[in-house]
Amino acid sequence: GFANPWAVAFLPDGRYLVSERSGELNLVDSDGQTQVLEGMPQVSQNGQGGLLDVALHPEFGDGEHDWIYFTWSKPEGDNSRSALSRVKWKGDSLGDVEHLFVQDRASSPGRHYGSRLAWLKDGTLLMSIGDRGVDPSRAQASDDHAGSTLRLTETGEAPGDNPFVDDDDTLDEIYTMGNRNIQGMTVLSNGEPWATEHGPRTGDELNQIVPGNNYGWPEVSLGNDYGTNEPIGVESKPGMVDPVYRFDGRFAPSGLAEVTSDAFEPWQGSLLAGGLGSQKLLRLTLEEGQVAGEELILEGEIGRIRDVRQGPDEAIYLLTDGGQGSL
Repeated sequence: GFANPWAVAFLPDGRYLVSERSGELNLVDSDGQTQVLEGMPQVSQNGQGGLLDVALHPEFGDGEHDWIYFTWSKPEGDNSRSALSRVKWKGDSLGDVEHLFVQDRASSPGRHYGSRLAWLKDGTLLMSIGDRGVDPSRAQASDDHAGSTLRLTETGEAPGDNPFVDDDDTLDEIYTMGNRNIQGMTVLSNGEPWATEHGPRTGDELNQIVPGNNYGWPEVSLGNDYGTNEPIGVESKPGMVDPVYRFDGRFAPSGLAEVTSDAFEPWQGSLLAGGLGSQKLLRLTLEEGQVAGEELILEGEIGRIRDVRQGPDEAIYLLTDGGQGSL
């Protein structure tokens, strides 16, 4: 098993990469044999931190763009920052690491890193950063990367057409704000990015990620305070976007994938959302930007679901969380 795995990515030759929060990036062959790849940076393992998401460059395999992108918690004394780096794939080993982006301020404790990655059709990269778990109002601060999704170039810069580049009061990298902690994100075959977000108690959400949107956290929330069980904020507010869908109960979403596989033809166009605390896999049917139906696929059979992917072989892969996680 894997120790607290976080993400899986698929190499063109049929092998897999699996990240572990301890900072290890594993190369897994078709027989399940695992090799730890050397050369990854030292991560902060405080709380929910560590080596987190992994994504291959869209043109990976052409020899020029054989980059593995990864998010991680960069240690800074007792604090940490969410960071994005990339490393060149050498066929069986890693080259030198290039550090592309680090959030604007360090935080403690180690919670709500977000850190999901998703490539848009134009070759830019979305990266989520959570509110970091101490001061939720940071998600409404336009001069703070926390509580947002970012849109970056392949070298970690802000594209010139990002929604706030002409706003001197807002960081150029910010694509959306008011996001508590996105840990599921995917780009549909039609180019639309969607994300699942940890809300507070009973406030987990599914949202379509639209540039410039403010999703409201913490001023707007459908969840309750963990201590008092009282509502946090209001349910809706002008200028802020309501969620497309609210998960039932305490779902704790992590991992999101669109089904396009012919092997699952009745599911094509649906989203598969994984759940940590709920240990659920939920299928959501989309119609015209809304959830038109849902189906519970798993509940408790395999444990906490950290990542959900459709592989190049059209199979559905689930990565389970915990000290003995599995793929």
